[in-house]
Amino acid sequence: MIVTTKELFKHAYGKYAIGAYNINNLEQTMGLFEGNVSSKAPFIVQLSRGARSYTHKRMLEAMMKTADEIFPDAVFAIHLDHGDEATCMDCIESGIYSSVMIDASAEAYEKNVEITKRVVEAAHARGIVVEAELGQLKGVEEDVVAAEHVYTKPEEAYDFVKATGCDSLACAIGTSHGAFKFKGEQKLRFDILEKIQELLPGFPLVMHGSSSVPQDEVARINAAGGALKGASGVDATQFLEAATLGVTKINIDTDGRLVWCRVHREFFRDHPEKFDLRDPGKVFMPEYAKFIANKNVLLGSAGQLDSVREYILASEKA
Repeated sequence: MIVTTKELFKHAYGKYAIGAYNINNLEQTMGLFEGNVSSKAPFIVQLSRGARSYTHKRMLEAMMKTADEIFPDAVFAIHLDHGDEATCMDCIESGIYSSVMIDASAEAYEKNVEITKRVVEAAHARGIVVEAELGQLKGVEEDVVAAEHVYTKPEEAYDFVKATGCDSLACAIGTSHGAFKFKGEQKLRFDILEKIQELLPGFPLVMHGSSSVPQDEVARINAAGGALKGASGVDATQFLEAATLGVTKINIDTDGRLVWCRVHREFFRDHPEKFDLRDPGKVFMPEYAKFIANKNVLLGSAGQLDSVREYILASEKA
């Protein structure tokens, strides 16, 4: 069942966070759906600009429609991650997406407001919801690059939401894109979340760059020929604390890539005679499903599937 993020966020607010997982291919798609259904969790499928151009945007869109058919128990939103204005408009017109993210955070504040407002108006006219971003996360995610953190200012966040009409807001609180998130004693700025929640009670907030970069995955990758030195991530035990402060969506991409890398490096190390791409894929899909199910426990979304479905169906009847 494809739903909007707004519906998911209403059910989750203050209690748990929805996992938002980036996918790029068939194997990730199968593992993602199997992991969420097995852990009984609602979720968000994220398609980035890079994923849409990796093969062809219509290939991914067709997989989403097919997954909705073959996983009838799944409750999920289809979301554009880090879209520019042109990509947002294309996704709005596609009829596939239930949510888009307009990321104009690299622009001046006034320009960010202007662009976001145009996307919101176009999306809302089609029943699609919009995530926007204020502040910038350090690091690299595909073509999103920032050299330093630009923390979200709570008062500015309040003005931005009121001016644009966006449905959720990605905040910069110290997380980073990529596999190299922290050096030293940096901590997540929960004080920023607290202040934004005070100013915007009940409004859904989003944490980007929230992969935990499990050190066992990094160690296994390196033991199989990788060279990930100094990789580190977000403390996943802090997810639920963030959820109590209004974070309803937590983005996880890098960790899934690490699982893919580990499976393939170990498989071909242990089976040098193999060359069939399906052989490591058969290992990856259940491994990725297990990874997703474990993340959902940390997010608090595991076990919420039946409740959120009933909530959404009741809301539609009201």
